[in-house]
Amino acid sequence: MPRLIPLLAALALGTLACERKAPPAAPPEAAPVPQQQAASQTGPILLGTLGSLTGSEASFGTVVRDGIQFAIEEVNAKGGVKGRKVELRSYDTQGRIEESVAAAQRLIGQDRVAVILGDVTSSGSLAIADAAQAARVPMVTPSATHPDVTKKGDYIFRTCFIDPFQGGAMARFARETLKLDRVAVLHDAKNASSMGLSGAFTDAFKALGGTVVAAESYSKGDTDYRGPLLAVRRAKPQALYLPGFYSEVGVIARQARELGMTQPLLGGDGWESDRIFELAGGALEGAYYSSHYAEDNPAPELQRFVAAFRARYGRSPEAASALGYDAAKVALAAIEKAEPLSGPAIRDALAATKDFPGATGTLTLDANRNPVKPAVILTIRDGRRKFAAAVTP
Repeated sequence: MPRLIPLLAALALGTLACERKAPPAAPPEAAPVPQQQAASQTGPILLGTLGSLTGSEASFGTVVRDGIQFAIEEVNAKGGVKGRKVELRSYDTQGRIEESVAAAQRLIGQDRVAVILGDVTSSGSLAIADAAQAARVPMVTPSATHPDVTKKGDYIFRTCFIDPFQGGAMARFARETLKLDRVAVLHDAKNASSMGLSGAFTDAFKALGGTVVAAESYSKGDTDYRGPLLAVRRAKPQALYLPGFYSEVGVIARQARELGMTQPLLGGDGWESDRIFELAGGALEGAYYSSHYAEDNPAPELQRFVAAFRARYGRSPEAASALGYDAAKVALAAIEKAEPLSGPAIRDALAATKDFPGATGTLTLDANRNPVKPAVILTIRDGRRKFAAAVTP
């Protein structure tokens, strides 16, 4: 099981966490595989990304893309990779699986990108991974946390931690730090990441001696959550675990408070958007959630990234931007090492990633192409996120 590090010790160690990000439901049939073509050996090196840039999840997709673009700008300012400039091909999936599939086909068959950075969601990543694997185009998702994503094949990587670790980390924090005995769970039944986190949290909480007194569900796009919330209220839990996306969680939190529920709310990395505060209207005060990094962690590489990002965009980076940045930097480092510039060579270089100094912490990719890195627990106080604890693998 993960080991909790108290706040002061975590700050002293200077480690941080990687996370991510939530998704839709089980994917449709795998996309037809475009004819395999090698990445161009002349001109700019192309990277591809896909995610929701419009629609209800747009604030997540856009901040991931900003982090990726920022990493590319930094590399280009230093002369590029292999003496060549790097360019980004970015496609909007609108949060729809069919658009993820179409975008992946364009990136592979038309743009001939060296690496795909995405999808930003687990469901989107599950839908496109077979095509990337078959075409031997390495895929590095910044934020898809469902464990099945990298099981699709040896060309599929990620730079965020996976749901079993994240869900278990929150369960241990709930039991050992918050001293909770009875909790309820409310998850999105059509969201792969939400379901994965729900299961991991439930299993870990029970293994630690706790009781899950209610397990309710909703579906993405719902607007009235009072039915499942009333069922939760009747069970009288000490806290409610909400492993969903900010677009639903903010509304659920507000409706829970309207129903007189005062229990602490717990969540996962799908909460990582400033938009959640607008939707919740103060209802998240005192909540806790697991994430990939904390802006107030003093780790040198993180603080360098935060300062540079603020100078470029005029705002602080969200966790999703840090994840996008790390995915791009890991991919670019692998491209630099790859000889020749081919899918198999880049894949081998990615697989050898070890002790990489990222914005979300130092990461090593394991034999299953998942990162070994810490998570953080954040709390919401006075409408702001604050570092509460760190959890190491």
